[in-house]
Amino acid sequence: MIAPVDDAHPFDLDSYISAYTGRTAVYRLCHILQLAPSISQQTFARALERIRAGRDTQFYAAAVQVYNQHADSENQVAVDAAWAESMNAQNAVERNKLEVELKTYQSNMIKESIRMAHRDLGNFYRSVGDESSSLKHYTKSREFCTASQHVLDMCISVLELLIEQRNYSHVATYVFKADAALDVASATGGTAAAGTGAPSAALLHKDASAQKKPATSAEREKVQTKLELATALSYLGQTLYEKAASAFVNMGPPKGLGDWNGKIVTPGDIAIYGVLCSLATKTRSAIKSSIMESSTFGVYIEHEPYVRDLVDAYMASKFKTVLDILEQYSTRHYLDIHLFSHVHDLTNLIRDRALALYFKPFASIKLESMALAFGLSMEEIERLVIGLIKSGEINARIDSRNKIITAKQIDQRVALFARATEAGNQIEATNRKLLLRMRLQQADLIVKAPKSQNNGGPSGNMELMVINMAD
Repeated sequence: MIAPVDDAHPFDLDSYISAYTGRTAVYRLCHILQLAPSISQQTFARALERIRAGRDTQFYAAAVQVYNQHADSENQVAVDAAWAESMNAQNAVERNKLEVELKTYQSNMIKESIRMAHRDLGNFYRSVGDESSSLKHYTKSREFCTASQHVLDMCISVLELLIEQRNYSHVATYVFKADAALDVASATGGTAAAGTGAPSAALLHKDASAQKKPATSAEREKVQTKLELATALSYLGQTLYEKAASAFVNMGPPKGLGDWNGKIVTPGDIAIYGVLCSLATKTRSAIKSSIMESSTFGVYIEHEPYVRDLVDAYMASKFKTVLDILEQYSTRHYLDIHLFSHVHDLTNLIRDRALALYFKPFASIKLESMALAFGLSMEEIERLVIGLIKSGEINARIDSRNKIITAKQIDQRVALFARATEAGNQIEATNRKLLLRMRLQQADLIVKAPKSQNNGGPSGNMELMVINMAD
């Protein structure tokens, strides 16, 4: 897959990458190196600048290799072996220092120090690109957490690592753990606030509690927004587009992202993810309520104005404009590390839903009219319509000779009678199950009744039970 960068597919690398920090910026630059060779020199220069500001020598070698695959023979670059050796030596010294500290704390059996040592080692291995060792130390620190806030910090660190790896299947596990730790931390904070006042100063105690609650709520909102983002990205990564759409559009305000703004994604990314997934899976009424009338998600859309144009064109049934916008910004979508593998499927889903919506009010329509409305060729529109008819998205027949689509006529009286008959059958089946359950309970009571209350003796009761079951 090669993403074009030209006048028809604009992409400003500097303005795009300036919004990201840390390792995610390097990951995105290396991704752009692979998919956009036309700007490889500019991309490699930006990547090299950020890589050499860190300590990951393996990432440096991989970036050089990717660049040389697309560069001309005259523009080939060699690995700076001196810098790599120097950085590897510094990494070895730092690693030995942290491991010695961990062993010292383990011998002293100080839980808090051991937890912090594992955390520091996790951060170190993450900075040098050893993600498996980083995850091991992060999870190992869980055994030495003495407060719910420590567990929460560990889960956030693991979630950052999993998202960088794009290991979406394991995100839900640590979101659940972080959510539980967040509940405990919030409850503990509230309890601590409630116990700060003196018994003789009830008013002061009340004021102190009132001041404590907003701070606790604001802190919880920040963490909650991060967990919502992690959940939404996991849904997107697992192609659960409908769930991803709901998760993205229902997220908290951008300020809740905290340091994840640029470290993981940007508000503009969230706007793109949410809108594309919504257009691919949601009805128009749901899009109107969750996107167009949402003041919170509207803040995200302000970071990518073309997304607003895309939604407005879709709601106004200007489907040719919708497809043109998707094509124009396809390079922007393909160069996103979380979205690139879903662009093709999401675009097809949006186009198919648009075709079904366009045909819905017509009893019959010419393929030529649909082709003009969508800016597609006759052959392509016919192929797409046939596929939608086969899948049941469009209830119609197609006249391939005259190039006309005709909706199947449905007798509403027959359909209503069929639904009424089906409802009657369901009610009858439910009543039979209820009567059988009642008779079984009655028979059970008769069997358990004392002999003195049995009229006619045990044999009479058994006979009555058999008669009831026979009925």
